[in-house]
Amino acid sequence: MNKGLPEIEHSGLTHIGFVREDNQDAIQLPDRARAAGRGALYAVADGMGGYAHGRLASTLALEKLSEVFYTARAERTPRALSRGIKSANVRVFQMAQRLGAGRMGTTLTAASVIGNTLYLAHVGDSRAYLIRDQRAICLTDDHTTVGELVRMKVLPPDKVRTHAQLSILTRGVGLTLFVKPDITQHTLREGDRIVLCSDGVWSVVEDHEFAQLAALTTGAHALSQSLIDLALERQTDDNASAITVYIQSLSPSSAENGAARKRWAWLLRDWLSRRQTLFSR
Repeated sequence: MNKGLPEIEHSGLTHIGFVREDNQDAIQLPDRARAAGRGALYAVADGMGGYAHGRLASTLALEKLSEVFYTARAERTPRALSRGIKSANVRVFQMAQRLGAGRMGTTLTAASVIGNTLYLAHVGDSRAYLIRDQRAICLTDDHTTVGELVRMKVLPPDKVRTHAQLSILTRGVGLTLFVKPDITQHTLREGDRIVLCSDGVWSVVEDHEFAQLAALTTGAHALSQSLIDLALERQTDDNASAITVYIQSLSPSSAENGAARKRWAWLLRDWLSRRQTLFSR
């Protein structure tokens, strides 16, 4: 384990399911070497089946997010995540124009763990759950017509999964030239589990069942596999993807502090370089 970094076990799985002809989901797991300096990055993207090239959209979005996130060393994590999703949005939108594909889009839910802090960036209706003390809490808002009805208290939350308009998105990556991701941060504890999943999982697995499965399994892989297995057993009508992040130990003096020092060093070198150029004229 790298000094100052949390000790994390993770596992990500994706399955085509029994209904769709191709898997339009894509998942992102950390690049171990890059994570030491920038922080671990996890993400789930669900290409929109009603639009063209859903698989291409989800893959492009994750590639661009990863590229921007891991090269943004002079930026704090929330800004790096936000800029990564906005860049992914432009990339998918431009590809749709280039291909003449009409509207191409994907959901994108990304998480970065640095020290004892979880950073989330979210667009669409894939979800992030925090499982702690035998409870599962959804940390993201669904950017859907039904999600808006829940937030307006027109529809009770327990009616979401059975609503006829469950999957109608109000916000997605690549649908328009500009997108605003939700950016949040949460303090972690040792023993926490974080689950990122597409709607092919959570639409057929109740919130409390995430916690029940976590209590019955040991390790990240077992929980990811159990979630996928249950979604398939319940005949999900979509692709099913799940990433589990198991926080085994934490170190408050985290990579974020180291990253901050690197940012200040980079800014100082840049300022000195500009100053030297100015006085040499």
